[in-house]
Amino acid sequence: MIKSDYKKYKRYGGSFVGIVFFTQGFWAIIQFRTASYVYHNVKVFGIRQFLLLGCLIWQKLIEIITGISIPSSVEIGHSFYVGHFGGIIIHPRVKIGVNCNLSHGVTIGISGRGASRGVPCIGDNVYIGCNSSVVGNIQIGDNCVIGANSLVNKSVPANNTVLGVPASIISAKTSKDYI
Repeated sequence: MIKSDYKKYKRYGGSFVGIVFFTQGFWAIIQFRTASYVYHNVKVFGIRQFLLLGCLIWQKLIEIITGISIPSSVEIGHSFYVGHFGGIIIHPRVKIGVNCNLSHGVTIGISGRGASRGVPCIGDNVYIGCNSSVVGNIQIGDNCVIGANSLVNKSVPANNTVLGVPASIISAKTSKDYI
């Protein structure tokens, strides 16, 4: 999956040196993919705990350096792109589909009361604009755009653009031109 993430960064015009050595979002993705592999695939008791501890320390270093927190238990599809440095927080139980883009300042987390308490499930080909929050037990459909500075706390059907606080549908345009 790191290869598909790298190809997406390359498609946006980065060079190998620029992506690997100077792109903080890519550093966070490499750390996440490695930790996620350990979390989901290493089953040998003792070795698993040792590797997870190392991954947790690595995650905290990446979080301090980049301001991007992606826990190993998050489920993220291939071709994931973090466009800018900092301020990205993702809850450990979040699910994000394939080919999604996050801008800086994005929070994807838990919210709500009763049956609406929980974390979002984000579809494929979703673009989340800068300083947006996506919270609660909601579904974000495929090909959606979440505009900058939005608070999304209700489900969004596929192929829509939402904006505002709280976010509402403003257009039936998809994320095609954003991803």
